[in-house]
Amino acid sequence: MRILSVDLGTSNTVAVLSAHGRPPRVVEVDGSANMPSAVFAGEDGTLMVGRDAERRARLDPTRFEPNPKRRIDEQTLLLGTDVVPVNEALAAILRRVLDETTRQLGGEQPDEVRLTHPAQWGPVRRNVLLSAARLAGIRGNVVLVPEPVAAAAHFASFPERALAPGQALAVYDLGAGTFDVAVVGANQHGYTVLAEDGLPDLGGLDVDQALMVHVGREVSHSDPQRWQRLLRPESTADRRTRRALQEDVKAAKEALSRHPQTEVPMPEPFKDVLVTRGELEGLVRPAMLRSVELLSRTLRSAGLTSERLVGIYLVGGSSRLPLVGSMIAEKLGVVPTSLDQPETAVALGAQHVAKDGLSMRTQNVEGQVASGAPYAPAGAPQGNYAAYSPTQPQPMPPFQPSPAPSNFPTYTPATPEKKSRTKLWIGIAAAVVVVLAAGLTVFLTTKGSSVKTYTAEECRTQGQADASGLTGCMRQLAGKVADNGGCAPGMGNGPAAPAKSLGTAATCAAPGRAGTQVTYVQGQSAAELKQYTDGLLASAGGDRTEADWKGNALEGHYAAAAGQSSAVLVFTVKDRPLVGFLYQVNSGGQAATPGALADYFEQNVQPGE
Repeated sequence: MRILSVDLGTSNTVAVLSAHGRPPRVVEVDGSANMPSAVFAGEDGTLMVGRDAERRARLDPTRFEPNPKRRIDEQTLLLGTDVVPVNEALAAILRRVLDETTRQLGGEQPDEVRLTHPAQWGPVRRNVLLSAARLAGIRGNVVLVPEPVAAAAHFASFPERALAPGQALAVYDLGAGTFDVAVVGANQHGYTVLAEDGLPDLGGLDVDQALMVHVGREVSHSDPQRWQRLLRPESTADRRTRRALQEDVKAAKEALSRHPQTEVPMPEPFKDVLVTRGELEGLVRPAMLRSVELLSRTLRSAGLTSERLVGIYLVGGSSRLPLVGSMIAEKLGVVPTSLDQPETAVALGAQHVAKDGLSMRTQNVEGQVASGAPYAPAGAPQGNYAAYSPTQPQPMPPFQPSPAPSNFPTYTPATPEKKSRTKLWIGIAAAVVVVLAAGLTVFLTTKGSSVKTYTAEECRTQGQADASGLTGCMRQLAGKVADNGGCAPGMGNGPAAPAKSLGTAATCAAPGRAGTQVTYVQGQSAAELKQYTDGLLASAGGDRTEADWKGNALEGHYAAAAGQSSAVLVFTVKDRPLVGFLYQVNSGGQAATPGALADYFEQNVQPGE
């Protein structure tokens, strides 16, 4: 029986093969155990993957996608001028692994391919993975294995780490694109996911972005114009320079896991930057704290405490950060375990999952994987064994992007009119109109406004929230949105959900834009709120637009960022712990730009004078 297990990760893909009765071994692709999960669309229509894709990216970065798995909810990728379906991009990665495995097997394909996936993935995302496997040309059975189940099987494969029925293991998986945590219980047949959760905006890529921002603060003052060209490249040369700098920043992050300090080589005219492990830990500590708090909450949702666990198992390349282990030990009183290479643990563990021991709570709730009842090899138990068999074909539904939660912001901007935020209108007639309008606005605001204003001192202590979840200070910030937005207490189920501990929060529907929401938060510390919202901006990545704002006797600053997968606008208040933000996932429709999001904020969300 020849079994190939593949962990198609956000940043890297790892494959493990067991054949002819020999122990499982890592399949090296292009001479390495880790193949970059990257794709490059050639002008002739071919898709290159792995290190070949990274090399070609230096020639034309616009045709390169380093992390296609992070965009699994999107129907297509725009690579240069080519539109590439996401499942075809993932299929190209799997095809490269299959070709190398087939070569090592003397021209024969494996009998079974086990593909791992996050425990939180629903049927739509799992079907994208199954569709990619079919497109890759895999002829044997394709089995889906939840990543925490594979990790637990790898942990238990060591004799001194065996899990007895009734015991449980927590899996802390910090990868490049996301953070996932799960509690896995052992039973008579295998493993069951007892509880799982995750943070879609936390991963190694976000650590890279935080370090990039830090490096920028150190050097940008010497040539602000040149630094802006790096952040917003306009030419192929600029894009190449930015790509090289991103690789150097990532390498520096990895070096700081082994050394107390390292240098980031900078392009001319900037000087190289010395960074220390302490500086990096200071940048990412708030984000890592969120992950540890989520680990603690997931344990509670499973009805367990850290003392009742067999252990906490660290997997994923980014779990190498020394800060991760020390914070878990400090907060939960348990020293976490890391065995072998954290990058290979999941792929190795998938080899040890028994066919009748594959079980996860979310599969039981959501229904069977793929488009109907699961297939299993002849003689294998049915139950929760989720497999797709090309030898017994069943029609697969067309790929559709995964729908966002009902209360998740989905702002789709109209094409913005070109304008400048600093443009001054000159002319006597215009000046007269502006003066008269300003006078009328002041008069009406003084006479008819029902918004009460609060001092900075009053807003530093959280007041009583009303039925809408808004305190008086939050209502002052929300302005007309508070009255017309159908506000409700809480952070919703979107990317802000894990930040419930920040303070009093309310989420409102933004006026004039169906499906768009605004979240307002009043906390104890403006610095803590800033750390969180900086993380939101960093997770969006891409270009930024910033400006000051004022209204309802408040003034502050807003920043909008938009990347390929999401866009966010954060508006802070100058002298009090108040913040609001809009968050949009770019799935399928027109992607937001920072300027368009800023226009929308100014016209619909910014409180009026």
